[in-house]
Amino acid sequence: MRVYLGVTLTELAGAVAQGGFGPPPLAAAAVTPELREWYAEGDLEELEFAATMEAARESLRRLYLDPDTPRRRVVVAADAPDGLVLPDRAGGRAAVVVQAPIPMDKVAAVHVDEVEAADVVAAAAEAVAKADAGDEDAGFAVDEAEGRELLWYARQEIADLLRE
Repeated sequence: MRVYLGVTLTELAGAVAQGGFGPPPLAAAAVTPELREWYAEGDLEELEFAATMEAARESLRRLYLDPDTPRRRVVVAADAPDGLVLPDRAGGRAAVVVQAPIPMDKVAAVHVDEVEAADVVAAAAEAVAKADAGDEDAGFAVDEAEGRELLWYARQEIADLLRE
């Protein structure tokens, strides 16, 4: 099953160094039955985009917790064993928990903000907790970041990305 991990560039570099993401459990997003029901008119590409955006919001939360990491959202698209991806009912429509480590050879791609988005992403990271709690002004800051397109990198390009 394709899962989307919201991480930071620091966490991505750590995963590269250790050969993958883990140990489990790993919080992620995926195209779940709940997401399909909520977005009934969406095709698979739209559903995958929705899951990617959920992971991007998780990346914002992680950025807030790590003020020393570059201010860029990072979403890792990877394949995990179907039977080891469980719904996370408390986490939202696309939230899942992966009960297995994810080796780097199972990473399909990485989606990352461009360097120029750092100020917008920094503001969103500072506002995300309030936005999650329903603060409309904070929601505008998060929306501005979510309006930015994430760049796509193949697994083979991760080393180049980490040198940027």
